[in-house]
Amino acid sequence: MAIECKWILKEQADPEKVGRLAAELGIDRVLAELLVKRGVETFEQARAFFRPTLEDLHDPFLMKDMDKAVERLHEAIVTGERILVYGDYDVDGTTAVSLVYSFIKRFSDKVEFYIPDRYDEGYGLSIKGIDWAVSNGYSLIITLDCGIKAIDKTAYAKSKGVDVIICDHHLPDESIPPAIAVLDPKREDCEYPFDDLSGCGVGFKLVQAYSQTYGIDFETLIPLLDLLVVSIASDLVTMVGENRILAHYGLKQLNEHPREGLLAMINLSMLEPGHLTIDDIVFKIGPRINAAGRMETGSLAVELLTATDSKTATKIGEKINENNTERKNIDREITQEALEMVQNGQCLAFENTIVVYNPSWNKGVVGIVASRLVEAFYKPTVVLTKSNGFVTGSARCVTGFDLYEAIEHCADLLENFGGHVYAAGLTMKEENLKEFSHRIDSFTAGKITKEMITPIIEIDSKLDFSQITPKFFRLLKQFQPFGPGNNNPIFVTEDVYDDGNGRKVGAGGVHLKLDLIQESYPYHQIPAIAFNKASFFDYIKGGNPFDVCYSVVENYYRGNSTIQLRVKDLREREDVI
Repeated sequence: MAIECKWILKEQADPEKVGRLAAELGIDRVLAELLVKRGVETFEQARAFFRPTLEDLHDPFLMKDMDKAVERLHEAIVTGERILVYGDYDVDGTTAVSLVYSFIKRFSDKVEFYIPDRYDEGYGLSIKGIDWAVSNGYSLIITLDCGIKAIDKTAYAKSKGVDVIICDHHLPDESIPPAIAVLDPKREDCEYPFDDLSGCGVGFKLVQAYSQTYGIDFETLIPLLDLLVVSIASDLVTMVGENRILAHYGLKQLNEHPREGLLAMINLSMLEPGHLTIDDIVFKIGPRINAAGRMETGSLAVELLTATDSKTATKIGEKINENNTERKNIDREITQEALEMVQNGQCLAFENTIVVYNPSWNKGVVGIVASRLVEAFYKPTVVLTKSNGFVTGSARCVTGFDLYEAIEHCADLLENFGGHVYAAGLTMKEENLKEFSHRIDSFTAGKITKEMITPIIEIDSKLDFSQITPKFFRLLKQFQPFGPGNNNPIFVTEDVYDDGNGRKVGAGGVHLKLDLIQESYPYHQIPAIAFNKASFFDYIKGGNPFDVCYSVVENYYRGNSTIQLRVKDLREREDVI
């Protein structure tokens, strides 16, 4: 079923500021307006925006407990202690582990990594992982992208003589684990100036602080930034402030000198080396790395990302690529089953929150399936399966609704849960499933509004095709890297039609490949790709006019670069905004 989107033209910026900036920079008013909306109003601010510099990174010692973490890590390195770098099995966790493990390995051969098994141990610091560390003589565990809620497990490690340094970026509870150091910019008592780092980003701040203290040249950290940009893009943290600087230089590293494991992923994804964007990470590289932890083991991803020769990297990469193919097949099957359950009224809740449960579903893909159901029905969604005797699964949400608050409302029914506003994981006893479904649906009913369950496309500006010139696009590209908080602008052009050669493309012909012409500028033709818009084909093929909203992207293929419109939505011409 197709959900109709509401188009909203964003409030325009102060015309005087826009005009002044356009004149000062010698650019199109549309581009100047985009800058002003991003808080860029002067030449100096524009230079800082377009030319991010590593010199603007924050001092890592502004983060609470950083001094303790560096001191304890140094003690472990110089005294030859065994150090275990422990992280989550997703992209953020495995890149973070790879980054910190690679750094420590320069100074110690007593370091190893550990990724918990998604199915056997679940998310975060586990008793099994701690016991493994104890039995193998590890006296220091560094957690990455997890640990902020592991109060009991941190205490357990301490009772076994193992110190823990926690590096996390998730919201803490009221109490902080009894670790040697807890690095988390979201701690209420942490005054670090930027609180939306990825888990890998927090790990990077630790190695930056260590390097700063012990005279290690910052330049030697640059090769780690390809890992960091993969985490920033995949974890969908905001692409502003420190993240934007790190992602800018991370993309540079990924394009110019990628590590062997990422080069293998680039080649297996059939991407063009040297022309990678954030989208390529989000849609191609990230899902492949994630597939290792979903289908087999996240340790495979770390082995890939720390491989030092191309032969090893290619071999592991091919295995992970197979995992990804298997993941896509399973994902497709389960999504279809879940869609049919909802359509046939076989779900546990549907009125306000969708809750579906099948004990045989693969735990590794339920988060993806939840996202697909949100796309299809645009309601908060919980997809559950059974693992290790418990009902467990993932939840995804719509914009504006606090999913974490809804799940927290059911905390007494859950064994554990974690996540943030738009994505969460949870585990419960099967006997609590019915009450959980009823309670979360009731809670949502009292909080969600009609506006929240209507998908909105926010349009930055109206644009004529004649304005999309090579100069316009060259400047627009400098707004990159794009991501939350600095999204690729969305434009609307009215009264357009296809040149007559439009066709369906993709598996099953679900996408449209068009060449668009604006009625008022008949000689300015521009290619476009419209994903999942085949339902409009007959209308468009009939030569009928329509309005289109889109982002402007670069289509790079076999050495040729062209400007292309990536269509977000189409609207028949009679429905004018």
